[in-house]
Amino acid sequence: MADGGKPKAMNIAIIGGGIAGASAAYELADRAEVTVFEQESICGYHSTGRSAALFTECYGDSVVRRLAMGSRRFLEEPPTGFIDQPLVRPRSLLFVGTGPQQPALAASLDEYRSMVPTVKPVTADQARELCPVLDPQAVVGGILEPGAMDIDVHALHLAYQRGARDRGARILTDTAVTGLERTDTGWMIRTATAVHPSEVVVDAAGAWADRIAAMAGARPVGLVPKRRTAFTFRPPEGSSHERWPMILDVDERWYFRPEGVHLLASPADETPMDPCDARHEEADVALAIERIESVTTMSIRSIEHAWAGLRSFVDDHRPVNGWDPEADGFYWLAGQGGFGIKTSPAMARYAAGMILDGSPPADLDAQELGPQLLGPSRLREDQRP
Repeated sequence: MADGGKPKAMNIAIIGGGIAGASAAYELADRAEVTVFEQESICGYHSTGRSAALFTECYGDSVVRRLAMGSRRFLEEPPTGFIDQPLVRPRSLLFVGTGPQQPALAASLDEYRSMVPTVKPVTADQARELCPVLDPQAVVGGILEPGAMDIDVHALHLAYQRGARDRGARILTDTAVTGLERTDTGWMIRTATAVHPSEVVVDAAGAWADRIAAMAGARPVGLVPKRRTAFTFRPPEGSSHERWPMILDVDERWYFRPEGVHLLASPADETPMDPCDARHEEADVALAIERIESVTTMSIRSIEHAWAGLRSFVDDHRPVNGWDPEADGFYWLAGQGGFGIKTSPAMARYAAGMILDGSPPADLDAQELGPQLLGPSRLREDQRP
């Protein structure tokens, strides 16, 4: 029941408690009865909890970037009562390139500026002023996005869960969905211990989203989980690394960034694999070290900690957010790839608008974000408009 005893409009089951499921639960629970089913003992174990998110309006295609822009205000100025600490803090993003990458720098600058006017080119000397360990013999220039920000992923995810519960949502951990059955009034969600009726199923199961769809009799969208490796190491002594931007290869073959007293780095790998509890490979860590040392003066001798997570993509690398036309009452919220954290406010608001109102929120609709760009039909040849 809603505040004052007024019945809520709809009963909704969300499968998956990562950032997609938790943010959707928060937005939906204000007007609907929501239950989140999470197979692990904690929400966000596989992807959200292993993410080192940066808010950038330059990463991803135009659809992803519009979703990021639609999320900025929420992250900078969260709703009253959502959280009592900042979710973001300034952290500029510096794309860098070597001599052979000059054409890529020029093309990327034009592309980024088309949507983010504050982006600007930097010379090799300016890049080294921002990050003194860049090798002047290797890096010839870069592109600076001054409005990028660090995101406190843990705080954001917990705030979504807490806010959803405060609005009446139930979040069930250690509760894997074992079956979905369509009924005259909606769905029966089966777990190992119970059967739960619901009018709507939201598939926010991350790398497992296609498998959940199969349970519902829906066709897959071609989701491919891909491993992404990350590790931390100590910065050079006396480097004042805390003030460095995130440094990203313009062709996205590696990155490093400050992470507390350490630097966090990645080979930006995208290794296809089945849904699983991903583990890093030492070869991927070594590859990142080789690439980073080739463009910096750093010598990385030891690793503090290394891990891997799964980022799931469909063919066009856009999220899937919409009703399945072949499975009544089945809603996709999947395929966020490497941008699920930074786009979560807009993605959740979009899903809530589509589910409860039949249309996106006005600000996202004005950005021409709609079913043709985000829905599952675009991924099925026989359903394309």
